[in-house]
Amino acid sequence: MADNKITLMMKDQGVRTTLDYGVLDISGDETYGYRPFQLLVSAIAACSGSVFRKILEKQRTEIADMTITAEVERNPEEANRIEKISLEFIVKGYRLDPAKLYKNLELARKNCSMVRSVEDSIKIEERLDIIELS
Repeated sequence: MADNKITLMMKDQGVRTTLDYGVLDISGDETYGYRPFQLLVSAIAACSGSVFRKILEKQRTEIADMTITAEVERNPEEANRIEKISLEFIVKGYRLDPAKLYKNLELARKNCSMVRSVEDSIKIEERLDIIELS
């Protein structure tokens, strides 16, 4: 499959595509597949988190764990349009430098293709919760 082409097949309750990793079912009814907004939000959070982790690795900042929580605000007046995505990065580790983590999170935002693709139409907020392990 070409990297920039995806073929979707219509189903009774949504669409299906087969990607290199496997089959993906998409539907407005989550009984039949992932909802489109879930995929969009997950793509943004995963991209941002992956870029953040790569930056930390390059700078030899070791973390024990990272969890990303996404909160979504939608506008029912505008076809349930996504207005805002708030991402909370919970980073656990030893001897973490908060200033360095915040700087690297800003750098991740600038280098995440998914955030950059939607930044003019969806407000993306990031918060960092640092948990120092002993």
